[in-house]
Amino acid sequence: MNVNLQREKESELIAAIVAGDTQLYHRLIHSYERCVYMMSLCCMKNEKDAEDVAQATFVRAFRDLWKFRGNSGFSAWLISIVLNEANNRLRRQATVRIAPQREEKPVTPALLPGWRELPSEVIEREEIRDLFRQAIETLPDICRQVFFLRDVEEFNIADTAQILNINASSVKVSLRQARMTLQRFLAPKLNAITNASAHRDEPHD
Repeated sequence: MNVNLQREKESELIAAIVAGDTQLYHRLIHSYERCVYMMSLCCMKNEKDAEDVAQATFVRAFRDLWKFRGNSGFSAWLISIVLNEANNRLRRQATVRIAPQREEKPVTPALLPGWRELPSEVIEREEIRDLFRQAIETLPDICRQVFFLRDVEEFNIADTAQILNINASSVKVSLRQARMTLQRFLAPKLNAITNASAHRDEPHD
């Protein structure tokens, strides 16, 4: 879909939701569910916390939707909320733990299905997917986030810099470092898997 047309449709949905038609929120966020979860996982590094951050992101976005002005794309605005929610959770985890207190659950529309069941469009084999996940976890936080935004979600440099509050040069350097690190980590392991698979497929006497 043309970017301008998509933004126009999103603007219409947002205006209707803010005006009171909250059931349209599901339609607005549907195409961003996987992106938000994957960015949450990128920040939190475990599925449980990633699910919590993704859920909190959509709750926060619903509450603050009236603040969205469209200066950047809706997806960039959502990712900024992901980062805020993830950083808040990481800060809380870094503090001295106290006895858990009961929290009131916010009243919101029912939001999302299980993100883990969403199919991967890029990597299908479980073995390769696990390797890729391990490789991603070796990256410094900023490199991991830049890699996700640029190479996975295909944000441009300017939007990536704005979302992460860094300059364009830092985006380029971090992306280059991420790609080099992933290549060094993955290349020998992928070669080993390929060779083992080829060996299994060889005819035996």
